[in-house]
Amino acid sequence: MKWEQLLSNKRLGQEKTAHREDDRSEFQRDFDRLIFSAPFRRLQNKTQVFPLPGSIFVHNRLTHSLEVSSVGRSLGNDVSRLLLERHPELERTHLTEMGSIVSAACLAHDLGNPPFGHSGERAIGSYFSEGEGRKYETYFCDETGDSLTPEQWQDLIHFEGNANAFRLLTHHFIGRREGGFVMTYSTLASIVKYPYASSQASKKGKFGFFQSEEADYHKIAQELGIKKIRGAEGERYARYPLVYLVEAADDICYQIMDIEDAHKLKILTTEETKTLLLSFFDEEKQKAATERLATLDDINEQIVYLRSIVIGLLENECVRVFVDNEEAILQGQFEGSLIEHISTTPQEAYKQCVKTAVAKIYHAQMVVDIEIAGHKVITQLLDLMLDAVTHTDRTYSKILINRVSSQYDIKAATLYERILAVLDYISGMTDVFALDLYRKINGMSLATV
Repeated sequence: MKWEQLLSNKRLGQEKTAHREDDRSEFQRDFDRLIFSAPFRRLQNKTQVFPLPGSIFVHNRLTHSLEVSSVGRSLGNDVSRLLLERHPELERTHLTEMGSIVSAACLAHDLGNPPFGHSGERAIGSYFSEGEGRKYETYFCDETGDSLTPEQWQDLIHFEGNANAFRLLTHHFIGRREGGFVMTYSTLASIVKYPYASSQASKKGKFGFFQSEEADYHKIAQELGIKKIRGAEGERYARYPLVYLVEAADDICYQIMDIEDAHKLKILTTEETKTLLLSFFDEEKQKAATERLATLDDINEQIVYLRSIVIGLLENECVRVFVDNEEAILQGQFEGSLIEHISTTPQEAYKQCVKTAVAKIYHAQMVVDIEIAGHKVITQLLDLMLDAVTHTDRTYSKILINRVSSQYDIKAATLYERILAVLDYISGMTDVFALDLYRKINGMSLATV
């Protein structure tokens, strides 16, 4: 793969439209379109890990995405600077705008996630693989006689927020109707963490695009010159290089910020938190950091300071790994994430943070309670809405369908498209909207949703 082709400001759906002349690049336009969009605003009321704040403010999807975007910009800018020193002939290419591309992609990376955090994602997949949704497998036919293909069924049982983000950013205009985000090819490619369909998903069920958007990704891959590689699951696309930077920004932010949030909520003690964060450094740097902490009276400020220098260290490490492995990345031969290849001391410290998070944070009662409630809400909403779009002649079905915004193609011609439209509708909900709708449907509330 070649940087000259990989970085393109061409827009999917507006390939022949002339670029406007002003101070913003096309990639900065991507960033601005995202940050002013309704789906992005709704992230402020979607759970990241912990319940939405009461008296103590913790991260939601919006604050997380903003922080990831900030770290992503630093990663992209630093990598760009080092690569230009190595390849000065690329100075007139879009390599100089790598920070803007990564920053925009980071803003978009969680747009496809449903309410109630990762538990919402699991609730949708398990609804089809274990729950009432099993009836929609290949043997099921709706009132028109339509049914799902095996490939379409794989999309549903492995429902993936990453694939849903790609769908959200592309499906509103390609051959359908005007509107949508109309993003650049490079920004779109940067959010596809797993560049293959659900039929090639690994045991973890991860994939990058639904069957409905497979042609869109193929078009992007051809335009950008993303090469194909052959592996155990057959031939698939290599990762787009900037995906590694988006992934690294996400890995850095969620892991370290979850530790800080857990400290605020007293799930982790101050000493536990300090030990975890100081362990990223060698003895000399630990000593210097400890001396700096002694000048800060406020405990929370001490944790903020440690968190900031850890993020700085991890950012520098990931930049080094990317630049050192540039050739392998361009050949599609680099394996794993950038975090997995950082120096031994910070890597071991990062692994310890992961272990602590799994043992003490993700299984904390307040987190589990959100999972339980979210699973119940999403499952019932799926049950009712899917029944409505597969039995449209029923009176109650008509009532439910009529309350759905026209932006969702709930009356599509095929069963698969109608099911995806329902998933679009539910995934786009905030936690509060989903809960209010659940209560209203169950007669618990008559308040306006």
